[in-house]
Amino acid sequence: MNTPSAEPGIPTQAAPATGGAPSTGGAPGRRGALGPVGLVLAGGLSVQFGGALAVTLMPRAGALGIVTLRLAVAAVVLLLVCRPRLRGHSRADWGTVIVFGATMAGMNGLFYQAVARIPLGPAVTLEVLGPLALSVLASRRVVNLLWAGLALAGVFLLGGGGFDGLDPAGAAFALGAGVMWAAYIVFSARTGRRFPQADGLALAMAVGALLFLPMGIAESGAKLADPVTLSLGAAVALLSSVLPYTLELLALRRLPASTFAILMSLEPALAAGAGFLVLGQALSATEAAAIALVIAASLGAVRTQVSRGRPPVPEV
Repeated sequence: MNTPSAEPGIPTQAAPATGGAPSTGGAPGRRGALGPVGLVLAGGLSVQFGGALAVTLMPRAGALGIVTLRLAVAAVVLLLVCRPRLRGHSRADWGTVIVFGATMAGMNGLFYQAVARIPLGPAVTLEVLGPLALSVLASRRVVNLLWAGLALAGVFLLGGGGFDGLDPAGAAFALGAGVMWAAYIVFSARTGRRFPQADGLALAMAVGALLFLPMGIAESGAKLADPVTLSLGAAVALLSSVLPYTLELLALRRLPASTFAILMSLEPALAAGAGFLVLGQALSATEAAAIALVIAASLGAVRTQVSRGRPPVPEV
């Protein structure tokens, strides 16, 4: 970090690189507090619709093929839109981008390997344990332990109260994806502070795509060039990578990692809600109770962040 963090383990909050000026003191306004939260929620909704589309694409291209298409298309789109500068960055900047790209590639690859073996709900539930663990380790505030515990109870309840019947390899892949998700949160925040706008995200996505390309070609080969597969893969990339990662990167410039991590516990709840609204899947009483727990934990985390009243600390 270029500047010390007010709380050890939590990335220093930086003012957004584009638009507006950093706060000069005092408690943040309601709009300033809720803006980053809205970005996270919008990104979560986009991921769920993209994930549903990816499941339908898996028989055509395989798990590794989907990840390759998702990262490659997202990288091309972001590089064309952002047109990031390749000169003028320090060795530390490039190191952060490379690790961020490897983290994204690992997170996506492990998760799609998981959903190829176990149902989507338990996979997301196990994956979310990574950000929850980060929220406990990154924060020294006792109240955040309460919100993390409440969210943890909710995701386990949403997963049916246990994972005894899951394929061991699928569960291991999901837990590995959770570890990479926690790392993604940390390095997304660092990348957002080192690069303007979404330049760092574009470069990291290109790194991830290059790392995954050999594996995707080895598994799917010519299937990746099929026009229908390419079109669906592009849609998955936009919904699951370009839009949510951009929104989350912007949000992490205003939210500490611990609060963002607890907000990520909303992912299983968003998936259940999308299933009800789009697929007509009715919610059981247990699922509704689980969603209530996760939402309560997320709202509590946001409330705690707002009550702190600390303005963003720009890097110097």
